[in-house]
Amino acid sequence: AEKEVENRPEIDRWILSELNLLVKEVTAFYEDYEPTKVARAISHFVNDNLSNWYVRLCRRRFWKGEYTEDKISAYQTLYTCLETVAKISAPIAPFFMDQLYRDLNKVTQKEAAGSVHLTDFPKVDEKLIDQDLVEKTHLAQQITSMVFSLRKKENIKVRQPLQKVMIPVLDAKTQQQISAVANLVKQEVNVKEVELINAEEAADLIVKQIKPNFKTLGARLGKDMKKVAGAITSFSTADIASLEKNGRATVEGYDISLDDVEIMTKDIPGWTVTSEGKLTVALDLKMTEELKAEGIAREFINRIQNLRKDSGLELTDKIRIQIPAESPFENEILNNRAYISSEVLSDEIEVVHSLANGTEIEIDDQPFRVHIEKTNT
Repeated sequence: AEKEVENRPEIDRWILSELNLLVKEVTAFYEDYEPTKVARAISHFVNDNLSNWYVRLCRRRFWKGEYTEDKISAYQTLYTCLETVAKISAPIAPFFMDQLYRDLNKVTQKEAAGSVHLTDFPKVDEKLIDQDLVEKTHLAQQITSMVFSLRKKENIKVRQPLQKVMIPVLDAKTQQQISAVANLVKQEVNVKEVELINAEEAADLIVKQIKPNFKTLGARLGKDMKKVAGAITSFSTADIASLEKNGRATVEGYDISLDDVEIMTKDIPGWTVTSEGKLTVALDLKMTEELKAEGIAREFINRIQNLRKDSGLELTDKIRIQIPAESPFENEILNNRAYISSEVLSDEIEVVHSLANGTEIEIDDQPFRVHIEKTNT
């Protein structure tokens, strides 16, 4: 039986909120004869929300062997998304979406229609749209993306854990929303803490600069451009904070929005900082020996998972791992033995004096051999 949406996990309710917002959006685009906008909206939903966020975060729910209520909810939610995408995409991708619909319906036989083109176009269910849930998940996605860009800038892999992300919050609502998704952010960007600070604390820690966006302002301001640009450039820290909080300001009689300016943040010692719209994120770059060791353990997990895949092992197969004595990172691996074993389904990690067979792997440019074999347990 279909599980009631209100009884499903939050992430299921979020993707169904996004799905209904998508139905509302594409319905309006179709009515305006805008198929290109329809395609872009569906593409954004499928790539960014469904595939890169929902399915990726729920993959363990799909993998779990036992057919639990949680697993059923995940499958039913994904089915609804795919079926709805097939129906709303059918006018612009008739053949592929008909195949998708038939493949889905063949398994469940939920609908009598033999083709997606014989079904009704989906109607938006306003009761399933939770705007607060959509907003806070978007914040989580935005923070995650910003931290990833900082890691890339500093050439720090996502598998290397870091201590802290610091985020200035401009109002109580944003603080509540980020607090609600803090654990998800920590998990996604691989940090131990998410610290929220108020505007006053941020002013003492984070230095911001502002400059006009000539592309948006030029056509609008004409001869007043120079005067307004000068006023924007001379904004104080308090002026910048006010613009970020309110989204707009009056400058020399003109209404200026965040789109009309570019706000930059200066890195502070030991941190790297970036801003995007109203959001600023600072990433702590300080690395302890414990963090380094956990990073090595995560790299080792990645190599073992690749070996499992190359060996043709099933997801549920248990394995035994052998590494030679005095291998590079032996201490890091053994000190994180329980964590590694749980991630790669290993019964034991054994140190042997010699390793006759095995595969060479490399971590941080240091090669060593490792052997895995399936166990009978």
